[in-house]
Formats: sequence, C-alpha cells, structure tokens
Amino acid sequence: MPVLRRLARPLLASAFVTSGVQTLQHPEAVAPMAERVALAIADHVPGLPHDAVALVRVNGAVHVGAGVLLALGAFPRLAALALAGSLVPTTLAGHAYWQEDDPAKRMQQRIHFFKNLSMLGGLLIAAADTAGRPSLGYRAKQAVPAR
Repeated sequence: MPVLRRLARPLLASAFVTSGVQTLQHPEAVAPMAERVALAIADHVPGLPHDAVALVRVNGAVHVGAGVLLALGAFPRLAALALAGSLVPTTLAGHAYWQEDDPAKRMQQRIHFFKNLSMLGGLLIAAADTAGRPSLGYRAKQAVPAR
C-alpha cells in the first residue's frame, strides 16, 4: 500500500498543478466563466477581493501550492482538503453542463463535471488517509482517561 500511496498522490496532484499554472499565467481566460461563482463566494468570505481575475489567481495559486504539497507528500491530508474545497466552486463555475443549449457542448461539460466529481472523491479519500496511523480523534479518545 505505501508504494501505491506514493504513486497515487502525485498522479492526483498533477492535474491541479498543471491547471493551476495555466490559470496563474492566463487568469483573464477563465475569469468571465468563473465570475458568477467567484463573486458570490467573495460576498460571503471576508477579506477576499471582489474581482474575478484576482479570485481566479487565488484559486490557481491554491491548486499549484496544495498540488505540490500533495505530490510531495507534505501535509497530504491538509493539501487534499484544500484542493477539494477549491474544486467545488471550480466545477460549478467551469462545468455547469445544465446551462448549455448545444448538445455537443453539454455532453463535453457533463464529462468534465463528472471527471471533477471523481477527482473530488479521490481527494476526499486522500484527506481521510492516515497512512495506517490512528486518527487524531482516536488518539484524543485514548489520551483521555475513561470515567
């Protein structure tokens, strides 16, 4: 299992690192599509800029940073959670297939939507993976004496 874990994390992370780099280089290409979702999030999260291009850059930076951490196995659970959290708005903004009128575009967006859901599942598994060690919750329960 350790060999599989060491191989799976970089494979999962690779999609985020490559797309994050592309987004950081050309945020204006993605900003119009992301604007509706990004600005709605900015309305509810204090401190976030109310600018779609800046928010797209932040998302790209999260993808690169957390993707690299996940690939290297550094803070893999935290990195996977960060990627999972950023993947939800990315998917809703970029692959809203239900809004497409053209059947071919609708099918393409549906494929990307469900691909992202599959990646979300992989990230959730990675976030829950304790590498064979007991979870923090379990260790906390063991540390408190029973009454």
